[in-house]
Amino acid sequence: MERSFAFSRRRLLAGAAGLALGISGVAAQADDKTPLRLGVLTDMSSLYADVTGPGSVVAAKMAVEDFQAASPKMKRPIEVLTGDHTNKADLGANIAREWIDRSNVDAIIDVPNSAVALAVRNVVQQNNKALIVSGASSSDLTGKACSPNLVHWSYDTYALSSGTARAVVAAGGKTWFTLTADYAFGHAMEAEVKNVVSKLGGSVVGGVRTPINTQDFSSFLLQAQSSKAQIIGLINAGGDTINSIKQSVEFGIPQGGQRVVATVLYLSDVHALGLKVAQGLQFTEAFYWDMNDETRAWAKRFAPRNNGRYPTAMQAGVYAATLHYLKAADALGSTSDGKAVVQEMKKLPTDDPLFGKGSIRADGRKLHNMYLFEVKKPEESKYPWDYYRLIKTIPASEAFRPLEEGGCDFLKS
Repeated sequence: MERSFAFSRRRLLAGAAGLALGISGVAAQADDKTPLRLGVLTDMSSLYADVTGPGSVVAAKMAVEDFQAASPKMKRPIEVLTGDHTNKADLGANIAREWIDRSNVDAIIDVPNSAVALAVRNVVQQNNKALIVSGASSSDLTGKACSPNLVHWSYDTYALSSGTARAVVAAGGKTWFTLTADYAFGHAMEAEVKNVVSKLGGSVVGGVRTPINTQDFSSFLLQAQSSKAQIIGLINAGGDTINSIKQSVEFGIPQGGQRVVATVLYLSDVHALGLKVAQGLQFTEAFYWDMNDETRAWAKRFAPRNNGRYPTAMQAGVYAATLHYLKAADALGSTSDGKAVVQEMKKLPTDDPLFGKGSIRADGRKLHNMYLFEVKKPEESKYPWDYYRLIKTIPASEAFRPLEEGGCDFLKS
């Protein structure tokens, strides 16, 4: 089933692909044939398309299929809609509003780009639906911008900055210069990095903010180079990370003794860079396809449906979060009250083949281990997509910001 959504003045399109799969326990609904609709709102065409995009849609569909296979008595059909927000907050909010008002979407999933996620969060809460974030990383989503209608699944800026910055400072990287993507994600991550570095006795000696989807980082990298900082911290993601790393090598920055550190690095980034360029980079991540037998089995099902490309942590997060949402909706017996479904998600322990056993905290933060990885040297890679070496497992209690430090308003009441 294919559907599209036209937005009058802006000619906004959000394609939709429906899966006629079922869900039980919905007798409270007027008609058990009324579709449960999931909207995968993602970046299908810009700098995060490889990280999320079509792969996130594949992951959501696989979750629905696996949910159906495990529950053969389920009757209610499920449809997966897709929308491309192109990293524009107003567009993302408009798609969300259109989905909810005209298409009866029950939950919106993925939402890479923190500015978009924050805008969509407002629409979802106003309409009492559910927002399941995998792609966006700002820790504000479970802090000052928390919502009883929101779950934040894969990672956040606190976990990423804490793991990577701690490892780098411990290895002697005391002085930093930051290149920061100039939007909500970058601002949140920059603050987290500065906090961690200063707590550990280091200092951020300078920094520059860069427009999203920047093609030419030369002027920014020259500022970083001239700062003489030991560490050049890249606080960006997707295509911006790829371009800044490539250009830093072209300028001879690593060869000159300064270390380039990616605070956010994805499997698709390493694939695009190649091991010769990316080797030695250390970073924090929530998931790697080659961790164990279960992650490998799922990845080998996923890759043929994603043009041979193996899953990123965000795409894995979409799968796991969608699966848990469906379990909660089934247990509750209804999806009409988004806040109630999210509350049920928090009550149920999480357990899936990609993230293992875990839980969802009262502020919506999904808790699981994080991992410090290092990119392998070319000669260490033994088979396709064999890119990472595990340095350290970071338990959830260390990885994520303590609940009492987040400032989540709805918990106070």
